[in-house]
Amino acid sequence: MSNPGGANIKPEQLKAKYLGTGHPDITKYEWATNIHRDTLSSHVGHYDQLSYFAVAQNESIGRVRAQMLEKMILPCGLPPKPKSLKDLVPPSS
Repeated sequence: MSNPGGANIKPEQLKAKYLGTGHPDITKYEWATNIHRDTLSSHVGHYDQLSYFAVAQNESIGRVRAQMLEKMILPCGLPPKPKSLKDLVPPSS
């Protein structure tokens, strides 16, 4: 992989720089949560997109923004319960 300047970037450096890129042991829930939060933060950060959603829902922009920010707390609901005791302990690095 390389960046626009042409220097090579190792995947480990890329993952350290961008937290949402995940790692080999990421669960489906964590991955989905990262994607949903990234999408919601993009919607909140782009005013034109936020106003589009507000018009479509017939709500004020502030209310739509507040709803999206609240949804970012648990975008995919509660995390799944671990199936066994070993799932509670994170893998050592």
